[in-house]
Amino acid sequence: MTTLIIEDEKPAARLLQRKLEKLEIAVETMLHSVEESVDWFTNNEHPDLIFLDIQLSDGLSFEIFEKIDIKSAIIFTTAYDEYALKAFKLNSIDYLLKPIDEDDLEIAVTKFKARLPKSNPENQNLQLDFEQIRRMLSNPFEKNYKKRFTVKIGQHLKVITTDEIECFFSENKGTYIHTFDNRNYLIDSTLEILEQELDMKDFFRVSRKFIVPLQAIKEIQVYTNSRLKVILPSYKEDEVIVSREKVQDFKSWLG
Repeated sequence: MTTLIIEDEKPAARLLQRKLEKLEIAVETMLHSVEESVDWFTNNEHPDLIFLDIQLSDGLSFEIFEKIDIKSAIIFTTAYDEYALKAFKLNSIDYLLKPIDEDDLEIAVTKFKARLPKSNPENQNLQLDFEQIRRMLSNPFEKNYKKRFTVKIGQHLKVITTDEIECFFSENKGTYIHTFDNRNYLIDSTLEILEQELDMKDFFRVSRKFIVPLQAIKEIQVYTNSRLKVILPSYKEDEVIVSREKVQDFKSWLG
């Protein structure tokens, strides 16, 4: 069985790869954008199974299907549930919400393996299970999102809850928490890992450098080149800019 991961962020792809290795699923290839994926599918034999992130760096992964006729089975992975209906119209085995629970992942892989003996490449599209979609859209599974962080200050440890956090930012290869009391704390993580650990209904990665919580947004201003500028209560070290490719998703996130 050949397996492919298409995931926006490389650390998230490697994390998923490690989880799959525990299920004895070997990943041969990892891709990270629509453009890269289209080129790969054009020049390679399609795999049996694809783990597909919906939001890639250069657009939605659905754009791949507009250019390539993909026959592989697909397990979608995403931080949002708004694309479930569209995903199930494709060769979808399952639809996993991030951060991906290992038990849910095992169920999805088992579901795929169960279909292998009677899989027909010419007829892999699944009938829509509207009850399953309804359950996914209501998201009844309680995810264990990270609610607090432990940081080291000299010889002491300090616990910071997500309610105290004004933003996360990266600088000089380090990742920091900035709190509402205008303090910065270095943490042993990356923004990519934080995207898997945080409840992204409350947080949004506005750019390569920043993740901001909804509760911390004081003001939003129109910025150059169709971008937006986020004003936070105390963080003034750099401009918090919503990158152009994320503006539409950011507006949708705001509701």
